[in-house]
Amino acid sequence: MSTFQYTRPISLSNPNGERRCLSPQNGYDARTINIVIFYVCDLAMISEKNAIRVQYFLYFGAMGVFLPYFNLYCLNIGFTGFQIGSLSAVRAAVLILFSIFWGTLADRKNLRRPIYILCSFVSTALWALFLFTTDFRFMLVLTIFYGAFYAPIISFLEAFAMDVLGKTKHRYGRTRAWGSIAFIAVVLISGKMIDRYTVGIVIALVLAISTAQAMTATGMPRILTQRQAQPHDAVRLFSGHTLVFLLCAFLMLVSHGAYYGFFSIHLAQLGHGGSFIGVCWAMASTAEVVVMINSPRLFARFSFKRILAVSFAVAVLRWCLLYVAQSAMVILASQLLHAITYGAFHMAGILYMDQLAPASEKTLGQALNNAVTYGLGLTVGFFVSGVLYDAGNTAPLFLFSAGVALAGGLLFAGFHWVASDGKSETAA
Repeated sequence: MSTFQYTRPISLSNPNGERRCLSPQNGYDARTINIVIFYVCDLAMISEKNAIRVQYFLYFGAMGVFLPYFNLYCLNIGFTGFQIGSLSAVRAAVLILFSIFWGTLADRKNLRRPIYILCSFVSTALWALFLFTTDFRFMLVLTIFYGAFYAPIISFLEAFAMDVLGKTKHRYGRTRAWGSIAFIAVVLISGKMIDRYTVGIVIALVLAISTAQAMTATGMPRILTQRQAQPHDAVRLFSGHTLVFLLCAFLMLVSHGAYYGFFSIHLAQLGHGGSFIGVCWAMASTAEVVVMINSPRLFARFSFKRILAVSFAVAVLRWCLLYVAQSAMVILASQLLHAITYGAFHMAGILYMDQLAPASEKTLGQALNNAVTYGLGLTVGFFVSGVLYDAGNTAPLFLFSAGVALAGGLLFAGFHWVASDGKSETAA
């Protein structure tokens, strides 16, 4: 359990205009003291939630440039499909190792906030070096160092959000939606800018937004963990339910490798320009925002596990549509399914992991989730997509994605069907 401490003395002005510390000794009754304390705590919670919203906004604002256009930038400077896939895979692989490293260090030493601030500034400084090279080998090395410090940012941010939201975690989607709103705005604006100028502005745009994110990271809340780690906590974190969830989530993100790595290239090869590419990404994020804003109603009606299972089925449908789609309208319609395959799946996954992880392992739990999914899952997805990529024909990549999503869904549904059946037999 985590708590927020307000350490500054609270003072009020008395009828004579003098400011005195809020205490019975200075003539304030218990009712007045309680009202003021609750008011100050409410303001503190609002401030903390706003800090989280700002970080989501800026983090995913930078992603609104990086995800749709960085690989397109790499293609523009002459990289092959294999090089693009390898660069993305190496970056994702580094996220695996260092998100777990930083997460473990944060939980053991209670250093989540200092590490978050440090990594925000260092990763931004390292990204700036991309301005000075287009050499594949140097960019590969730079990606490794950049990824080492970039790795913990999103998982730490998710852990901060869980702590700040407390008993209102079912409203997580409304907080997280600020990131999606930023993604929509940035992806549309950057698409227009790329059409007007060149794709080479991608590096500078990411740097500008990342700098703002690092500067505002200093406003993150100070959270003190009261519960000490227990010997059995690690066993609870790596329970059968956790391992099956992580394996299935890994497969879900493998299936997204072709989308995040080659969707923009796929659209470019179908003859679409930067503006349409931006509209497609924005359409997906708009659908995502709608489901996130309505997350309280979604989680009040359906369990985390049911939402996760349905997300796998919708992912199979989405990737099959992209495999066969040629018309712009069908492609745009398929982007609406992002509300389920990413929006609902991501929210349910974050909350389900928070439910599975013991109190002393919350940061590590989110770091592990992020490492296995957006780290290892996308690593494999990017790499396999890079290998399967045939210049001028990206469609088969989405058929592979559909097969992987189907495997993950069958495993997840099958495990929980067997587990629930076993519980029924035990009860009988």
